[in-house]
Amino acid sequence: MHLGSYQSESRYYLHVQLVGIEPPIWRKMVVPGAISLHTLHKMLQVVMGWENAHLYVFRLIINKKTTVYGLPDPEWEDTGIRIRDSRRTKLDATVWAEWLTLTYEYDLGDSWMHQVTIEKIKHLEDEHVNEDAFWMTPRCLAGERACPPEDAGGIGGYADLLEALQHPKHPEYTRLRQWAGASYDPELFSVQQANSALAILE
Repeated sequence: MHLGSYQSESRYYLHVQLVGIEPPIWRKMVVPGAISLHTLHKMLQVVMGWENAHLYVFRLIINKKTTVYGLPDPEWEDTGIRIRDSRRTKLDATVWAEWLTLTYEYDLGDSWMHQVTIEKIKHLEDEHVNEDAFWMTPRCLAGERACPPEDAGGIGGYADLLEALQHPKHPEYTRLRQWAGASYDPELFSVQQANSALAILE
């Protein structure tokens, strides 16, 4: 009955946009507040179209103070950055107001920065609400354009890829088309596919 669903008293309506890319690559989604930031990471991977092949961090800014969340990893030890465990951090215990600034960085080499805007937080507080009402399935509501392929080389590499793919006579066209895959279309995004993948997310 509740496959792919979560029990939560809150719903977070999020707008997620890749920073520094025009036309914008963005998604709107609604997720339960009771999930961990690590689970939110997995949901973002699905709706954006990434392959979960690299490290990530969330940065939350409150009163000009930044707290960083991610998975503990030896790579962090040399950086001096304190990373809080995203698996032990609930979304609604951390991001408790719409005005908070949350960014999500994926692949610390290519450094894909996502601005996460909290558009609305909806709470189910009525004690007379049927218990089933607390179950919710995360959903992608809207979006535009495919995310870049993995390991594209950041914003600059992605721009070079798009330039080559638009011109079949470009000297790099054949190589980059083979690398990106015959089916890769930078303009293509399917809400239905994103929601099908969210429904089976573990």
